[in-house]
Amino acid sequence: MRKITLSLSILTAVLAVNLLIGYRVFSSEAEKTGANQVFEHIDTMMRVLQLIRTKYVDIDKVNYKDLFYGAMEGMTSRLDPYSAFLPPEDLEALMEDTEGEFGGIGITVSMKDGKLIVVAPIDGTPGARAGIQPGDQITSINGEPILRMNLEDAIKLMRGKPGTKVSLTLSRPGVSTPIKLELERAIIPLQSVVDATVLPETNIGFVRITQFMEPTAASLETVLRDFAAKNVDALIIDLRRNPGGLLGSAVDVCSFFLPPDELVVSVEGREEKKEERSRGGYKFPREKPLLLLIDGGSASASEIMAGCLRDAKRAILLGERTFGKGRVQNVIELEDGSALKLTIAMYYTPSRRIIDEHGIQPDIVETLTREDMAAMMQSGKNVDPATDPQLRRAIEVLTSYNVLRTKNN
Repeated sequence: MRKITLSLSILTAVLAVNLLIGYRVFSSEAEKTGANQVFEHIDTMMRVLQLIRTKYVDIDKVNYKDLFYGAMEGMTSRLDPYSAFLPPEDLEALMEDTEGEFGGIGITVSMKDGKLIVVAPIDGTPGARAGIQPGDQITSINGEPILRMNLEDAIKLMRGKPGTKVSLTLSRPGVSTPIKLELERAIIPLQSVVDATVLPETNIGFVRITQFMEPTAASLETVLRDFAAKNVDALIIDLRRNPGGLLGSAVDVCSFFLPPDELVVSVEGREEKKEERSRGGYKFPREKPLLLLIDGGSASASEIMAGCLRDAKRAILLGERTFGKGRVQNVIELEDGSALKLTIAMYYTPSRRIIDEHGIQPDIVETLTREDMAAMMQSGKNVDPATDPQLRRAIEVLTSYNVLRTKNN
């Protein structure tokens, strides 16, 4: 016992010295006002560690790595739904989200007021085929209640080897009984620019951006060149069920519709304020109308694009209010292969609108009912104005705009 106590005392001293060094580097003011409190909390934490290590009944569960990882997960869980401590395996999974493909059910989720909410299903995945909808609340995974899970733990449970199964219980607004689903995991390919077409019986280009990834801007540029060759009269970009992605990718895409050096978004945190501005120049003629489709599944980077192009008076927004995720996370890799995913700033649109928890309100509100969503799923077509009231309304708006512009000319 004396040996353990001595080791812990040394560990406490080393940890305290390291924390004090960092403490002095980051805040001299805090050193004057709160140093004693810091050491009191460190002392308490080390005392708890000592008690667990020496008295907890199941010795297999009290190794230092698991205890410290658990403590760091607890610290970040008190911040916001998006900050998290990532063990090495969770960091690898996060990298897969923006770089390639992974085994899962194909839905994007977020924590909102302590509830696990579906932001959007990815088209063509098990989640989409099962009829999961934006706004659904997941109440349990494999029979395990969500109540005490953080976001990363819930995502980890839903992912797994392709071909294996996972069960979900959902609560859906307007549906009185729980929805129980069993889904088979599959490889989820991440294609960000899809469904590019000239809409039937129109000369309007249509393209869907499912997520902002590394290749998104280059893929969209190829689509825009094709539309230019076909001399389309207008363009619809579908951002519905787009959960966001890489900020730089969203800035590059916005740049296609703005003059050089136009403000896209302000990123403001405790340490710095930064403005992201358009790069390059127009890839789609500025005189031709642009309409963005948005809904409650449009989040983060897709809200940046919607807010920027609306503030610049470059795009009409049609659909429903967006999700409202306007926080910036930075992934800080640590020496042991783990990482800290930390909210470090907030997004503001060029007109200083706050995105977080407010979302972006469309210029033209067109709401999809649950029946509309079911009809769209059953049609089996990704682009079908006959079953998609929002797309149908967008075509009407752009057709009327072009008729009016032709008359005025």
